[in-house]
Amino acid sequence: MIKAENLTKYYGQNLAVDNASFEINPGEIVGFLGPNGAGKTTTMRMLTGYLLPTSGKAKVLGMDIIDDSIEIREQTGYLPEMNPVYEEMAIPEYFEFIAAIREMDKTKIESRIREVIKICGLKDVLHNNINELSRGYKQRVGFASAIFHNPSVLILDEPTSGLDPNQAHDVRQLIKEFKKDKTVIISTHILSEAKMMCDRLLIINRGKIVADGTAKELESAYQGKEHIYLEIVSPAEDIAVVEKKIKLLKSYEDLIIKELNTGRLGFEIESSTDLREAVSRLCSDNKWTIIELHRQSITLEEIFRKLTT
Repeated sequence: MIKAENLTKYYGQNLAVDNASFEINPGEIVGFLGPNGAGKTTTMRMLTGYLLPTSGKAKVLGMDIIDDSIEIREQTGYLPEMNPVYEEMAIPEYFEFIAAIREMDKTKIESRIREVIKICGLKDVLHNNINELSRGYKQRVGFASAIFHNPSVLILDEPTSGLDPNQAHDVRQLIKEFKKDKTVIISTHILSEAKMMCDRLLIINRGKIVADGTAKELESAYQGKEHIYLEIVSPAEDIAVVEKKIKLLKSYEDLIIKELNTGRLGFEIESSTDLREAVSRLCSDNKWTIIELHRQSITLEEIFRKLTT
């Protein structure tokens, strides 16, 4: 569906995208993550045909982004971060304008307007001018314009930026609906959002693709040592005795003890294998009351920081 090979872009002497290579399959929602200035927007603009690469190549729907730029735009919906709508227009008027510049069949415009109004939940504000809408509804209008020509590919740059939690939730639901018949690329700074929405994640840093995989694959690849957190009611034994017993566990490597203010003890146990079962047995044998026992997995945020700092 989308394939980039050694895609590179210079702005003068500044290297924005550095030999980026990746593939995106039909029907995937792919999150494009990276710090500010990493090359996300530049890469997305090259895929839409808005920018020409300095070198390298990419294909969208089997079409070359240089040789077939117009054809790609006909099959791609693009929502930039700064949603470029004509705010003085009423919503139906704006959609008629979108249909006209895309030279759509005039006999199908009215029915398509009804469809995108329903899909994007715009019925309640249909007769408002766009400048009278909340930011969330303006973003819905932007989505509607991006899908108006029923493209096969959607490229969305920071689609929930600046939205409140309810508005962001509504936008995420819209994006999930698009997955039924479209390939979607989303850039976002909200890592939890990317994990919730996306089938796969691409992480870019200083113009280079530094990671490609599902959230689970990335977490597994960068997990490293096992970390177990144990919290128990402070036992009768001295802390040193408890510490010694934990250190006797097979594959134990390191231990941090936290004396909590509630008559409890906390332990962060590092090991080469998952020790939860062994720790549970140890507590049972010693009649230590467990308050909490869980594996501490590396977070997507920690992975992002490792790869981009």
